[in-house]
Amino acid sequence: MLNKTKTLPLKPALSIAALTLLFSCGSDNPAILSEQSLIPLPVTVTASDSLFELTENTDIYVPQNSEEVKGIGQYLADKLNPSTGLGMEVKPTDAAPAAGNMYLALTEADTTLGDEGYELAISTTGVKLTAHQPAGLFRGIQTLRQALPADVEKSDKQSGSWKIPTGTIRDYPTYAYRGAMLDVARHFFSVEDVKRYIDLIAAYKMNALHLHLSDDQGWRIEIKSWPKLTSLGSKSEVGGGEGGFYTQEQYKDIVKYAQERYIMIIPEIDMPGHTNAALSSYPELNCNEKDPNPKPYTGIEVGFSTLCTSKEITYKFVDDVVRELAEMTPGPYLHMGGDESHVTPMEDYIPFVNRVQDIVQSHGKQMIGWDEVTNASLKPTSVAQYWAKAEYAQSAAKQGAKVIVSPAKKAYLDMQYDSTSKYGLHWAAYIELDSAYNWEPSTMVPGVTSTNILGIEAPIWTETIDNMEALEYMAFPRLPGLAEIGWSPKSVRNWEGYRTRLGKHGKRMEAMGIDYYPSKQVDWGK
Repeated sequence: MLNKTKTLPLKPALSIAALTLLFSCGSDNPAILSEQSLIPLPVTVTASDSLFELTENTDIYVPQNSEEVKGIGQYLADKLNPSTGLGMEVKPTDAAPAAGNMYLALTEADTTLGDEGYELAISTTGVKLTAHQPAGLFRGIQTLRQALPADVEKSDKQSGSWKIPTGTIRDYPTYAYRGAMLDVARHFFSVEDVKRYIDLIAAYKMNALHLHLSDDQGWRIEIKSWPKLTSLGSKSEVGGGEGGFYTQEQYKDIVKYAQERYIMIIPEIDMPGHTNAALSSYPELNCNEKDPNPKPYTGIEVGFSTLCTSKEITYKFVDDVVRELAEMTPGPYLHMGGDESHVTPMEDYIPFVNRVQDIVQSHGKQMIGWDEVTNASLKPTSVAQYWAKAEYAQSAAKQGAKVIVSPAKKAYLDMQYDSTSKYGLHWAAYIELDSAYNWEPSTMVPGVTSTNILGIEAPIWTETIDNMEALEYMAFPRLPGLAEIGWSPKSVRNWEGYRTRLGKHGKRMEAMGIDYYPSKQVDWGK
């Protein structure tokens, strides 16, 4: 019998034509692992012409004395049981389980997988998922989900068999940081909305959620030492809505929910500009003699507000906010904004950023700032987020600081797809799917290479977005492509292969309840 094993090495020697062929052929329910619509594209896929079927006898086995792996196993069971109706249980074991089961395990020997890499081995007798660290097991589960029929994502029991093509996938990310940003300041989003977005970005192996918690239109996080920030500053948003905020307990709940999905929460308090909500709550933070007690703002203009950088009370305010955020945020980063502070003179802006950077470090954290912060003297531990000006990204690299790449003309998910888009703006660009996908972080800015780049981020600003339906419509299907840019090697990424996989992926997004934009650039369901 002819051996039909296919290997997808995903090295530069593999031609674009060959890669496109591997991922464009097959039926709606392909029996070859390399024909699954996997996003992000794995590093290597070795496929064989067989199937493994989940049955009523299938369970999920994990090592004894590993509560963390047990929790990951339970996450997998909770994802699969509603749609399959198989009632899979998580069972500790001291040895590999009998045939017909799934097995999750950590291995100290395979350090090449790094913190988030995994090996997924599927045979006719079972599934074995191994990783060097627990995060790798979690990332591998996202691939396993995509190897099953799309209906596995539905929340109620579905009919049919649950077969997985056999083969082996070895996979790990290109960039350490793969984030999404959600602006909850222009329009407020509930805790449940934020959790929904965490689940969606986790499904595509992203590992950070940057929450834009303050702006001119609203302050969204409780700061106990400055209570008017929420009692006054949270009660507005774009268009005059009621706004809202997260209590510290709610924020901690979001952080915990994200941690369980191996996602780091990065809170942002934008300063010295974008601060009208803070100034309207505490006028003593303001230097503007023409408008010493600003009113709440519900428009979308930028660049008109600034903290008073010459007052010591401003730095008391910053220190208190940073201290309370640092105590609630286990990750290493706090984002301090720094963008579009047009009314702050540069001779005031630079010492302000330098001092804020020191405050952040004094509380055991590293500062991230939008690319304008490179006007100051960045510490090697600080990070600049490139969104607009190449020279700022270049300055960060020259100063030895890492760069998060978020070019507005490619990665901003609130930009309209085209002139007919029902949500969004287009001040940076119209961004169709091919434009969002066809770029490479390491060549985006001359002189800023992969060694300078921490990773990529896909921000979504919410001037025109006030509900999850609109949010998902603007994020999807661009976000999966951006996730692939952060995860998959550039040598294997190409638009034709991606658009084919994305087209097959449409049914999966529908099963997940995602209200995505059906771009005409993609043949959906084919």
